[in-house]
Amino acid sequence: MAFVQYLGTGRRKRATVRVFLRPGTGAIKANGKSFEQYFTTFGGRAAVKQPLLATETADKFDVLLNCTGGGTTGQAEAARMGIARALCNFNIELRGKLKSAGMLRRDAREHERGKYGLKGARARFQFSKR
Repeated sequence: MAFVQYLGTGRRKRATVRVFLRPGTGAIKANGKSFEQYFTTFGGRAAVKQPLLATETADKFDVLLNCTGGGTTGQAEAARMGIARALCNFNIELRGKLKSAGMLRRDAREHERGKYGLKGARARFQFSKR
């Protein structure tokens, strides 16, 4: 019997997540940790599960996530995109449902670097005339 898995990559802000979708019971692991340990906020957990719940495949696949860069929110939203892409590789008929929910759209807003001589990316230090 051949080993079957579906791949997807998601990106958001500075985060990149590689997703491996394997037939299983619904377990989710991120960087070797359990899903609940890695994504501590409710919003992060909801974002990761969203494509599986929308396509009613939450109990059919085990999800393995390799997360790099960014923070937990960016990684969670990148994972959502990666899982949606992997589900499209599994069954192209799920694409319409995922696309209408906005899970296949890359959020292009990037982190802006801080500039020298300024407080951050755009904020300046307070000007004093005297």
